[in-house]
Amino acid sequence: MTTPDTPTDPPQIHPLADVASAHIGPGTRVWQHVVVLKGARVGRDCNLCAHGLIENDVVVGDRVTVKSGVQLWDGVTLGDDVFIGPNVTFTNDPFPRSRQTPDAFARTEVRAGASIGGGATLLPGITVGEQAMIGAGAVVTRSVPPRAIVTGNPARITGYVNTPKFDRAPAPPRAGGARASDPAVTPLGVGASSLHRLLSTGDIRGDLTVGNFPDEIPFAPQRYFLVFNVPNAKTRGEHAHRKCEQFLLCVAGNCAVVVDDGHHRREVVLDAPHLGLYLPAMTWGIQYRYSADAVLLVFASDPYDPDDYIRDYAQFRREAGVPPADPTP
Repeated sequence: MTTPDTPTDPPQIHPLADVASAHIGPGTRVWQHVVVLKGARVGRDCNLCAHGLIENDVVVGDRVTVKSGVQLWDGVTLGDDVFIGPNVTFTNDPFPRSRQTPDAFARTEVRAGASIGGGATLLPGITVGEQAMIGAGAVVTRSVPPRAIVTGNPARITGYVNTPKFDRAPAPPRAGGARASDPAVTPLGVGASSLHRLLSTGDIRGDLTVGNFPDEIPFAPQRYFLVFNVPNAKTRGEHAHRKCEQFLLCVAGNCAVVVDDGHHRREVVLDAPHLGLYLPAMTWGIQYRYSADAVLLVFASDPYDPDDYIRDYAQFRREAGVPPADPTP
C-alpha cells in the first residue's frame, strides 16, 4: 500500500547510465556513467550519483543516497535511508588475487539510517549498525555498533549519535578539609538509572569513600568484577541484562558510560571513586573512552548467567517493547 510519501513514478535513468537490472524501485534516480549489473536490487526513491558501479549480488534499500565514485561489490547490502559519501571504498575479499575468485565473497551490511563519510574505507565482512556515523576518511576494520560515531585510521569510537552528555552538579566544597560530599542520588531520565554520589571524606591521612547496601546502593550484590587495562580504542559492555542489576564505580582513572532504555539515552562520565552509576535490569549499557589507568568496579545483583544477556540492540528494543527505530538520527 502506498502513502503520500511513497514514490510511484518510474525510475529516472540517465541515457549515459548502463542499467541491466530490472529491479530498480519507483522514484529512484540513476545518473550518468553509473553501471548496474543484472542481479542488483535497488529500492525506492534512491539517488545513485555519477560514476558508480553496482555488482550483481548487491541489495540497496529505500531512500538510499550513493554519491559519486562509489563501487558496491558483490556481498554488499545497504539498508533503508543509508547515506554513502563520495569515493567511499567497499571491499569484499580479504586476500584478493588477480583471476582468483573465492567461493563466496565476504558479506558487508550497512544497516538502516547509517551514514558513511567521503573517502572512508570499509574492510570486508563487517556490519555498520543502525544510525551509526562513520567519519570522512576513516578506515573501518571492525563492525560498528548502532549509533556509534567512528573516526580515524583505524576507526575508533569517539561518541554516539543523539546521546546527550549528562551534566551533573558539582560536589559541595570541602568544609574544613574534612568532608568532600554527602550521599546524593540524581535520576538520569533514562528508565530508573541514576547517578549516586557516595559519602566521601578526607584529611591529611588520605581520602575514603563508602556506600552501604542496600541503602545507598540499591541492591545487595551477589557478584563483582573489575575491568582494567582496557586499550583506549576498546568498547566494553554493549549489552543489557534481563534480570540482573548493576552498580558501576570507576575506582581509578575515568571512563564514559552510555545508558539507554530504548527510548532515551545519556552519556555519563565516571571520574571519581565516590561516583556510582546504577543500571537497572533492561538497560543497555556501553563503556568506552577508558583512561590508561582506569579501573572499573561493577557490583551485580545476580550470579553470572549467560542467558540473562541481550547482546543485540534490536533484540533489546523488541524485548523492551520499543517500536522499531526511526531511521533518521
